[in-house]
Amino acid sequence: MDVTNIAGFPGLQTIAAREAVLLAPCAMRSIDSRGRKYPESEHPYRGPFQRDRDRVVHSSAYRRLSGKMQVFTGDMGDYHRTRMTHTHEVASIARTIGRALRLNEDLIEALALFHDIGHPPFGHAGESALNECLADCGGFSHNRYALTIAEELEVRYQSFPGLNLTHEALESQASRIDKRPTGPAPLLEAQVVDVADNVTYDAHDTDDSVKLELVTLDELAEIPLIREVIGRVHQRFGVLRGELLRKAVVHELIDCQVTDLLQTAGRVLAQRRFESAEEARNSGYRIAASAKLAEQKAELERFLYQRVYRHPRLVEVRRRAQQRLQAMFQGYCRRPALLPPEYRNRAEMIGIRRTAVEYLAGMTDRYCVQQFELHFAGTDDA
Repeated sequence: MDVTNIAGFPGLQTIAAREAVLLAPCAMRSIDSRGRKYPESEHPYRGPFQRDRDRVVHSSAYRRLSGKMQVFTGDMGDYHRTRMTHTHEVASIARTIGRALRLNEDLIEALALFHDIGHPPFGHAGESALNECLADCGGFSHNRYALTIAEELEVRYQSFPGLNLTHEALESQASRIDKRPTGPAPLLEAQVVDVADNVTYDAHDTDDSVKLELVTLDELAEIPLIREVIGRVHQRFGVLRGELLRKAVVHELIDCQVTDLLQTAGRVLAQRRFESAEEARNSGYRIAASAKLAEQKAELERFLYQRVYRHPRLVEVRRRAQQRLQAMFQGYCRRPALLPPEYRNRAEMIGIRRTAVEYLAGMTDRYCVQQFELHFAGTDDA
């Protein structure tokens, strides 16, 4: 590909030329991509990671994220985050961090939109239930299932199965399956998505829990990080109350975390001066919050676990969801004829148990409830 202009599109800068100007040496460049499992010709004006992003956005699994709960069920209202809105918030924050560090925003956005595509219905409660169903044969991981979707289950093209994402997108997602620090670190772009994910759920779970009246801001102010954030809000805006205070606190909570990450990572990257994405990976460096903020975040997360995630209203939702999923798993294993034809065919290749779990994992919350009521309510499986 011409590095100065695009053939057939005179005057338009190539991806390679644009990235040469904008990206830091340690960023992953499109021109250095190892390509795709099934070779494809380059697109004249979209880079490989832009195409990854678009393939994720147009996938069926991505669209279903709008019908999957993040932490709070749809029965609790319409305000709180879904898996889809969470994904968009992660992408927004990750791109902000990536741009400031001069990393590859196209790759970051693709990874952010891809990162939760394998989540089953009913959040982490659903994942726990499906993991138990396969406990004696490898278990279930939403991160691993995302790769199955991208490489096998999505049907979008005639020439190959799956989405045929780049090696970098698939490898970065695979790094989420086992996060133990062994071997080369993930690409910096993948690390940015991980830290943005953490920033996002700490902020939006705080927001949603107050909005849904599971806890109050006064109770959250027992946590030093929230107390500091509230203090900065009052210092900046004066005395705020109610909705305005909650929204300002959430905004400040995101801002202080992103600022800390940029200051901490920016300092290290400036000192170490990695000359390539591969050098950064082989160094073992991991983007992370400062020690002080990491300790404060851990305290907030312990509070959220004890006071929000274990709240009686949520515990009951999780209990019902897990019972339904496990009953449906047993039911599909006993009556595989209930599965769609493509899943019955897949069962012949990978077995009925894992096929049943994959089918359940792809459901939205509402469709899962509908199928339970249609086929399993009142049966021995339930």
